[in-house]
Amino acid sequence: MATSRLSQSPSLRIAASITAAIFVGFGVNAILRPDHALTFFEFAPPAAPADRKVVDGLMAVYGARDIFMGLAMYSALWFGTTKSLGWTVLGAGAVAFADGAVCWSQGGGQWNHWGYTPLVMAIGSVLLGVLD
Repeated sequence: MATSRLSQSPSLRIAASITAAIFVGFGVNAILRPDHALTFFEFAPPAAPADRKVVDGLMAVYGARDIFMGLAMYSALWFGTTKSLGWTVLGAGAVAFADGAVCWSQGGGQWNHWGYTPLVMAIGSVLLGVLD
């Protein structure tokens, strides 16, 4: 009798799909509502118009990055292998960790990123077969 591998679980693919949707949502939020997206970093929007323009532009770049990560996960879900999906999800988890490290270096807000990083990393790791 064959044993099923946890990395091939449909539930795990659903979890990865939800993770992808969250990243896309973060990205759309950053592009459409940069002031709100700054709250995840616990940064205040700048008051000076020139500074605000720069920050709004950087938030659009951040948003595009998050949308890309979500779409990369969807691409691996639809067209790739479980291992490619696992590595993509792990990469997104590493980005979330890095975002938290930046917040930590600025004095706070890291747990808005580090709070979900272990779950994302766990999903990626299980997709890679660490529990098979």
